[in-house]
Amino acid sequence: MSKTAKLLKRPAKNLPCISLIGMAGCGKTTVGLALAKALGWAFMDTDQLIESAYGTRLQDIADRLTKDEFLDMEAEMICSLRASRTVVATGGSVVYREAGMRHLQSLGPVVRLDCPLAVVLERISHNPERGLAIAEGQTIEDLYLERQQLYIRYADIACNATRSPSQCAEWILARLPRGIADPADA
Repeated sequence: MSKTAKLLKRPAKNLPCISLIGMAGCGKTTVGLALAKALGWAFMDTDQLIESAYGTRLQDIADRLTKDEFLDMEAEMICSLRASRTVVATGGSVVYREAGMRHLQSLGPVVRLDCPLAVVLERISHNPERGLAIAEGQTIEDLYLERQQLYIRYADIACNATRSPSQCAEWILARLPRGIADPADA
């Protein structure tokens, strides 16, 4: 077998993914991109996958569906993911559906990005068009408080995301289970 053919052979075992969860504005996409670059892995943003599938902005989708319809659709999209060696940035609402979270956990470690509410509010204010799965009459503070226990429940690792994206990526890399970043170490 040629050297090129060996390189193109798919690994017998799927290598893990790393999924990032947390509130809107905590940096899942920017930290995810930095982490993927540091690992030499692919990057996937599930909000962008949803936008691509529906052909419109996430907020337009959230506005047209009830909160439960949106959460069910998001979980269905998450459960359909088949990936390896990929950093997955999720939507902040992914934690509302256990099936979706179980699937992410089956892919590999789940990392919670933590930011104080004030930081989340400031970052969200810079992008008011950001898609949020929020019920009528609910505030971002309500969402933040409602989701905190769910983020804690599902995360294997928690990272203070008030650092720079590259600092967060380095911090996460240092705390991944043995063999995740380099399967040769397993």
